[in-house]
Amino acid sequence: MKKGASNLLSVRIIKKILVYAALVLAAFVCLLPYYWMISSAFKTEVNIFRLPIQWFPDPINWMSFVKGWQAQNFPRYFFNSFFVSIAITIGTLLFASLAGYSLAKFRYPGRNIIFIIILSTMMLPLEVTMVPLFLLIKNFGWQNSYMGLIVPFLVEGFGVFLMRQFILGIPRDLIEASRMDGASEMRIFFQIIMPLCKPALAALAVFTFREAWDMYIWPLIIVSKDDLRTVPLGISLFMGNYGTAWDQLMAIATVGTLPMIILFFLLQRAFIQGITMTGIKG
Repeated sequence: MKKGASNLLSVRIIKKILVYAALVLAAFVCLLPYYWMISSAFKTEVNIFRLPIQWFPDPINWMSFVKGWQAQNFPRYFFNSFFVSIAITIGTLLFASLAGYSLAKFRYPGRNIIFIIILSTMMLPLEVTMVPLFLLIKNFGWQNSYMGLIVPFLVEGFGVFLMRQFILGIPRDLIEASRMDGASEMRIFFQIIMPLCKPALAALAVFTFREAWDMYIWPLIIVSKDDLRTVPLGISLFMGNYGTAWDQLMAIATVGTLPMIILFFLLQRAFIQGITMTGIKG
């Protein structure tokens, strides 16, 4: 018996070692391009393409950040990206929560059909709806405006789905008790539902901010003024005008990833909790 238990324990240890080894390998593969981008930002342009590969910058080139920042109107581009991403994130959190609350806790004819239609929009990529969406924005006169960049993405099917799944787990008795106490529906939503949805809101905020920050195709077709360009557009323009300055390009790309990394670490605990709790609800 002791020998059998010892063998079983050895098998479990070997399985754990293999799992951790696979995770480390996967992390290495995923992080290697990001490390190469950061290290290239601190290299001279000659050393970026040096053979054998120089894994650590020597000497460290700080001027790539200064020259890259000054090469284009990147202060304005970063402001635009922050403004657009924050506006889209706030709008998505509000409207997705309202829709999710309605679909989860209210009973009315056609509720399930509406939810299915909302889910079906998740299957359509932006390229499919780009032309009709562009025509709508053009008819509204929102070309070359923040409205054209923000309004089409204030709510999306994934956000509604995520919030509905989370709100389904909130006890209905809590809502009914609030109604009996005379609380209005909006008060119940903002003072009871929203505070309980912090994990799901954090997860949705991270997903939405990332998508809005990385958005490239839509700003490319809706914006032609330099003052309204976002960071991805600025980087693409930088590549067009200064395609050989790879050290500066890597420096700007490194700075462009910092907001997303900072946001994730600030909301990391709530983000993981929101994904876990949302995933186990039916």
